[in-house]
Amino acid sequence: MIVAKTPSKTRRMRPASRTIALTAAAAVALAGLPARAQTGSTAGIPMIRDAEIEQLLRDYTAPILRVAGESRQNVQVVIINENVFNAFVMDAHRIFIFTGALKQATTPNQLIGVFAHETGHIVGGHLSKMRQELANAQTAAIVAMLLGVGAVVAGSRSGGAGMADVGSAVLSAPQSYLMHTLLAYQRAQEEQADRAGVRFLTMTGQSAKGMYDTFKHFADEMMFSAAYIDPYVQNHPMPAERMAALTELVKTPYWDKKDAPELQFRHDMMRAKLYGFTERADVVLRRYPSSDTSMPARYARAIATYRFGDLRSAVTQIDSMIESMPNYPYFYELKGQALLESGHAAEAIAPLRRAVQLAPSPALIQILLAQALIANNNPQMTKEAIPLLREALIKEPESGDAYDQLAMAYGHSGDLADADLASAQAAFSRGDNKTARELAARAKTRFPVGSPGWVKADDIVAFNKGKQSPLRIGN
Repeated sequence: MIVAKTPSKTRRMRPASRTIALTAAAAVALAGLPARAQTGSTAGIPMIRDAEIEQLLRDYTAPILRVAGESRQNVQVVIINENVFNAFVMDAHRIFIFTGALKQATTPNQLIGVFAHETGHIVGGHLSKMRQELANAQTAAIVAMLLGVGAVVAGSRSGGAGMADVGSAVLSAPQSYLMHTLLAYQRAQEEQADRAGVRFLTMTGQSAKGMYDTFKHFADEMMFSAAYIDPYVQNHPMPAERMAALTELVKTPYWDKKDAPELQFRHDMMRAKLYGFTERADVVLRRYPSSDTSMPARYARAIATYRFGDLRSAVTQIDSMIESMPNYPYFYELKGQALLESGHAAEAIAPLRRAVQLAPSPALIQILLAQALIANNNPQMTKEAIPLLREALIKEPESGDAYDQLAMAYGHSGDLADADLASAQAAFSRGDNKTARELAARAKTRFPVGSPGWVKADDIVAFNKGKQSPLRIGN
């Protein structure tokens, strides 16, 4: 189930190339936010949620994070719905990767190399160090700016136009100094992350070829323009320098090691799923023509068929895939999603139940199943949906969709206090703190003072950015 989260009031993100604006401003600012506690910390980012893809990316990152000593840090991979090849970190708990990278990487090893590099940034503490470097550079820039102001004032008082011009030049100098200082510092960080990434790949017995191929592709794209680029205004090492360094680094005993066929299959299925969900039908059919009878091609076509309105044909195609691979959970999930979104909630329940049984991390599918149960307007089904949603929220404590469904279920059951609380939690998870506080305040009047529900509502009412998130289930 791919769910795209693109808030209507936010701008579409520009491709994140780690420019000074992104890394020194946005990344440094956001790095101070708790990874999953700060509500709205990813507000404005067009994210994609999907159980199948997220499980695959967890399997990619787990060995790297383990040898890097980060396995206990709950590092999450966040998927951004932008069709460019990029990845970056903003704090020690999240790696952001673009759908363009997921779709363009032809092997698991290429993506694993990207994750190894980004893990190098986390382990190196580069964001906290960047904040300190920014503070140092700003101090120097402020001093220089004050000297510039003094020169302007002195020039104006003496009537010397030349001195005023000098002062104006000095005023602009701190900006250039700040940019060059931070870019030089960031180039060094990139080189360190490359080295760390190769080390992590070697420690896990994986090839560094994917990392090398990825950066080689970028280097080839930049080579033509590199002769006209000032190397001191780049936030990455120059292409020739980077590839020369990597050529020596990647000579490990595992260079020729290939990805396991099962992992390659899952990778191909991920790419097909993304194409099916994010591209026009004609684009999908050009990439996966009917003559291609592979499972990834069938997957992409079935998704595109349901997305563009032919439910009957889509279900037929999905049933054929289920017959071929009866224990693949995400075919059942796709069938349930297609039926539910086409107004057939009752028929969606059985395949979604099967998907929950088969999937290794079914929280997102549990939310979809609960939605199908509630949509049937059956009191018994609604009663079943509540514990299902509460279980899912233990794994997905910031899921606005889950809280919305929980509020609806409580409302149908006549439990207005819990309905108000869940609605407040839904608003809070989306960064709408004003609405969240209003709903939580009303919920407090419905709960006994001091009860668990009252305490959770009070946490939302009293929340400020310095506190832990009140989105907690089961405590």
